[in-house]
Amino acid sequence: MTRRWTRSPRGKIYGVVTGFAEWRDLPAEPTRWIAFFLILFTSVFPGLIVYVLLALVLPMQTDEDVISPYQQRWYRERRNNSRKASYEDAKWEEKSTDDLRKEYEDLKKKVEEMENEMFDKEKDWDERFNRQ
Repeated sequence: MTRRWTRSPRGKIYGVVTGFAEWRDLPAEPTRWIAFFLILFTSVFPGLIVYVLLALVLPMQTDEDVISPYQQRWYRERRNNSRKASYEDAKWEEKSTDDLRKEYEDLKKKVEEMENEMFDKEKDWDERFNRQ
């Protein structure tokens, strides 16, 4: 995902369509096919002119244009409008020591229950085997 529409270095022909796909977080290959069929079936010559003009006008993608996965989460939340997203919402929440301790105790309790259940089954099988 990128911040703006730029030409992608991973593109096939000048990277215009791949850059658009990365900007809109779409899969590149189907986007290429859609663009190809749009140019082919609407009108080839004007479509090619627009494509070449975009290749000349759009800048090549830089490292600053690429959005990290951390920022992608924030942009998706913002785009979906599922809730009011802000930069603060996208930060990984920091847990206090008490929260971590409680989570640890809960996990420890679950593991102990699983171990007890497993050993009970083994004990049952041992008793069955020794009876015969």
